[in-house]
Amino acid sequence: MSFMTGMMPLVPLPTPRGDSDPLKVVALGGGHGLSASLKALRRLTSELTAVVTVADDGGSSGRIREELDVLPPGDLRMALSALCDDTDWGRTWRDVMQHRFKSKPGSEGSLDGHAMGNLLITALWELLGDPVQGLRWAGALLGARGQVLPMSVEPLAISGVIMGDAGNGQLKQTRVTGQAQLAKAGNQGTVTDVNLIPADAPACQEAVNEIMNADWCVVGPGSWYTSVMPHILLPGIREALQNTNARILVTMNLTTDTKETVGMDAAGHLQTIHRYAPDLRVDAVLADNSAVEDVDAFEKAAEGICARVFFDRVGVGLGSAIHDPLRLTAAYHNVFTAFV
Repeated sequence: MSFMTGMMPLVPLPTPRGDSDPLKVVALGGGHGLSASLKALRRLTSELTAVVTVADDGGSSGRIREELDVLPPGDLRMALSALCDDTDWGRTWRDVMQHRFKSKPGSEGSLDGHAMGNLLITALWELLGDPVQGLRWAGALLGARGQVLPMSVEPLAISGVIMGDAGNGQLKQTRVTGQAQLAKAGNQGTVTDVNLIPADAPACQEAVNEIMNADWCVVGPGSWYTSVMPHILLPGIREALQNTNARILVTMNLTTDTKETVGMDAAGHLQTIHRYAPDLRVDAVLADNSAVEDVDAFEKAAEGICARVFFDRVGVGLGSAIHDPLRLTAAYHNVFTAFV
C-alpha cells in the first residue's frame, strides 16, 4: 500500500502583518465541537494550536483518569485526529486513534470500550513524564497539521448548580459534579453557578503562550458548559484571552436544544460568556441563521460583549447539528478577511 504524505493546499489568506507569515490561530474547546473547528481551520493555516479541556470523567477517558491518575485523554485524542491530513497516511492514523476495542460477545475484557488513541497518548505520558511532550510526539506520529495542548496539566472537575422545581412551587437547588453529570443536567432544571475544581488550577503555560502570540483565538463550538466555558472559567486561560492582542471569534452551535442548555437560546449562550467573564472582549461571533431564534436579541447580546455578528450557513444540511468542514472553512475565511 502506498501512502501519500504531501501537504494539503491552504486557502489563501491575507497575512496580518503584510509579510509571508501565516496566521497564528488558537482554537479552544473540546469534543466534537473542537474537532469541527480544527477540520476547518487546518485548511486556512499551518500555524494552528488546539487548547483542549481536561475535565472529562466519562467513558474510556474517565476510566484511564481514575486508574492511572493522568489527564483524561479523550478530547485530546479527538483534536489530534481532527488535525490529520486527508491523505492515506492521515486517514489511516485518524482511524487508528479513533478505533475502539470491543470484547467478544459474552465477555467484558479490560480493553472493552477503550479508544486506541487514549492508550497511545497515555503510554507516551508515562514514558516521557510530560503531558505536553507526549502530545507533541503523538502529533508527530500522526503528521498532525498543528499542535494540541491541554488547557491545564492538572486533571480538573466541573461542577454546577441545577435550579429545578421542588414540586410545591418552590425552587430546589442541587449541585452536581462531574462533566458526565453536568452534560445532561439541563433536563433537571436551569444550570447555573458553574465552576472548576480546583478553581485556582494552573493553566498550561504553553497554551497561555500560544494565546498571547496568536492572531486569532477561536472559541467553540461545542457543549457550552462542559467544552466551551471551562476555558473561560480557568483563571490563567481567561486572563490570557482578556490580555492577548489576538482577535477573538466565538463560533456558535447549530442547535441550542442540548441536555445541558435546556431553555437557553442563542442569545443566552453569549450572555453566559459575559456573566462569567465580564472583561472579555470578543471581536466576532459566527452563527448559522437556522440556530438563532431571535436575531434582534442575539445581536444585542453580541453587542454586550463588543462583538460583530457574522451569519453563514455552516451545517451539513438544514436541521442538522453537525458543522460542514468546507462551509465552516469558508465562513472562517470570510470573518478573518473582514478584519484585515
